[in-house]
Amino acid sequence: MTMRTLLATLVLCAVMIGPAKAAPPVSEADVTLRDFHFHSGETLPALRMHYRTLGTPHRDAQGRIDNAVMILHGTGGSGAQFLAPYFADMLYGAGQPLDTAKYFIILPDSIGHGGSSKPSDGLKMAFPKYDYDDMVEAQRLMLKDGLGITHLRLIFGTSMGCMHIFVWAEAHPDFADALMPMACQPVEIAGRNRMWRIGAMDAIRADPAWQNGNYKTPPVQGLRTAASLSLIAGSAPEYLQTNFPTREKAETYWRARIEADIASRDANDFLYQFDASRNYNPWPDLEKITAPMTWINSADDFINPPELGIPDLALKRLKTVRSRLIPSSPDTRGHGTHTWAKFWKDDLSDLLKRTAK
Repeated sequence: MTMRTLLATLVLCAVMIGPAKAAPPVSEADVTLRDFHFHSGETLPALRMHYRTLGTPHRDAQGRIDNAVMILHGTGGSGAQFLAPYFADMLYGAGQPLDTAKYFIILPDSIGHGGSSKPSDGLKMAFPKYDYDDMVEAQRLMLKDGLGITHLRLIFGTSMGCMHIFVWAEAHPDFADALMPMACQPVEIAGRNRMWRIGAMDAIRADPAWQNGNYKTPPVQGLRTAASLSLIAGSAPEYLQTNFPTREKAETYWRARIEADIASRDANDFLYQFDASRNYNPWPDLEKITAPMTWINSADDFINPPELGIPDLALKRLKTVRSRLIPSSPDTRGHGTHTWAKFWKDDLSDLLKRTAK
C-alpha cells in the first residue's frame, strides 16, 4: 500500500467513524474445543474459539450466570468490530441498552474468523469444510464448556451473525430470552445473493497464483475482484452519492477501500467464509422459533433487498417476532447499517424491556 493510499484510508476512516470515546475494559481469551466434529464428517483435534468480553458475569441463587449477552459478527469480520465507536459508544455505557455494569457481553470470533481456528493457520484447503451449523455448535460449546453459560439474556447478530441467530433459534429455542437478528433473511442463499458470492469465490479460484490454495504470494487479481464484489454488495447508494458526488472523489474512495480490503484478506479464509452459507436454510422450520425476536433489515441493503417481500411471508409463521425495515437515507450504510447503533438502538431497548423478567 502506498503512503498516499494509506493516508487516504486513514482520513476516510476518521470521517466515517468520528472521534472515539473511552471504551469499557475488554478482556480476550481462547477456549479449545477438543475433537470437534464437523457436519462434513471431518474433525479437528483442537478447535480454538477466540472471544472478547466486557462487563462481569452475575450469578443467580442457583449459581448460574444470568446476564450474558452474545453478539455475533458477519462474514469476514470478528468480535472486534463491535468495539467501534458507532456501535460501542451508544450501547455499552452507563444507562445504555447493553450497559456493561449490568450485562456480561461476549464477542466471539466465529470459526474461520479473527483469532479462532481458520485455514490460514496452516491447514489451508485441508481445513474442515465448516458450515453455519458447525459455527453455531462451536459457539454453544464455547459458552457451555469455556464460560459455564447455559442460557443467554440476548443473542444479537449482524449479517452472517443474523443468520446464525435463525440457526440458534431453531436448534436451541430456549437458550436465549431474546433475539435480535440484523440484516439477513431466513431463506436459502440463492438468486442474486448466491450469484455475487459464487462470483467472488470463482475469481479467487481462477487466479493462477491461487495454486489450489497453496499460494506462495497472495492471488491479488482474484482478491481484487472478490473485494470489489463484496464492497459493492455492502454499499449504500444514497450515502455514497452524497459523500462522493464527483468522479474524482468516488474513484479516490474506491481505490483506497479496495487496497485496504485486499491487504486484510487471506484468499483461503475468504473462500471458506463465503462458502459456509452453502446449506443455510431455516425456512422449512420457522415454526420452531419461539423466543421473542426483533428482526431488522434496511431498505438500501443490496444483499437483502426488501422488494423480495420475504419478511411479510415469514412473519405469518413467526408468532413471537417483530420486524422493522429501516428506510434508506443519506446517513444509512446499506447492508452495513446493522452496525450503526443510532438506527436501531431504540428497538434493542424495547426488546430488552419486553423480555425482562
